Amino acid sequence: MPYTELLAPIRSFLQCETPDEWVIEAKKAENLPVLLLDHLICELKAGQTAMWLIRKYAADKKSGEALLEWFQPYEKFVYKKEGSLESLAEHYKLTKDIVPKSDSDFGQDLIDKMVLLIKEELHHFYQVLEIMVTRGIPYDNITASRYAKGMMKHVRTHEPAILIDKLICGAYIEARSCERFAKLAPHLDDELNKFYVSLLRSEARHYQDYLALAEQVAGEDISERIKFFGEVEAELISTPDTDFKFHSGIPNKD
Repeated sequence: MPYTELLAPIRSFLQCETPDEWVIEAKKAENLPVLLLDHLICELKAGQTAMWLIRKYAADKKSGEALLEWFQPYEKFVYKKEGSLESLAEHYKLTKDIVPKSDSDFGQDLIDKMVLLIKEELHHFYQVLEIMVTRGIPYDNITASRYAKGMMKHVRTHEPAILIDKLICGAYIEARSCERFAKLAPHLDDELNKFYVSLLRSEARHYQDYLALAEQVAGEDISERIKFFGEVEAELISTPDTDFKFHSGIPNKD
C-alpha cells in the first residue's frame, strides 16, 4: 500500500486494529448510507471539539464569537436541517483572525493547530455531503455511537488534567478515523476509495497535533495516561456493539 509508511506510527499508537468483523459489515452496500451520515456528523463534532478548546483555553471573546459564527451554517444543517450544499459552499472560510487571550498559557500554538484542523474538518464535511447528494442519500438525524462518550467519561475533573485528557482523547479519535479510512478504502468504489485515501494525511497529522499539545500542556511524562486511554479505546473498538457506526465495535445485532 502506498500509505503504509504514513500509517505505521498510527498502528503502533493504537492498541488494537479494527476487527475484520467491522470491515465485513462496513463494506456491505446497504450500510453505506449510515456510514456516510455518521462520517458527516463526526466531521462536524471534530470541528466543534477543536472550537471548544480554542474558545475555552486560548482565544479572546471576539475571536470566540467569530468561531461560533463560522460554525453556525453547519450546525443549522445538522441540527435543524436548514440549508443545503449550495448554501454551505458560501461559508467555507473563517474571515477573522483568532486572537489569543492576554492571559492564555496555550495561546497561538493551540489556535494554529486547531484552526487548521477545523478548516479541514469542515471541508471534509462538505465533501461527504457532496458525495451523499450525488448518490441521492438524504440527510437524516442519527444517534451518536458509544465511542467518544465512552472515552470522555474517563476525563478527569480538574485542570489542567481536563485539557490533557481531552487532547489525548482527540488524538485517539483522529488516529482511529485514519486507521478505519485505510481499512475501508480498498473495499469501496473508486470515488470513495480515492476520497478516503485522500483523508489519511490530514487525519494522521491531527492525531500528532493533539498528542503534541497534550504533552506541551502537561510539561511532564504522560505516557501512563496515554496508555490508559489507549486501553479504553481498544475495548470500545474490540468488544460487541449493537449500534453499527463509523467508530463502533464488533457488530452484534442480537
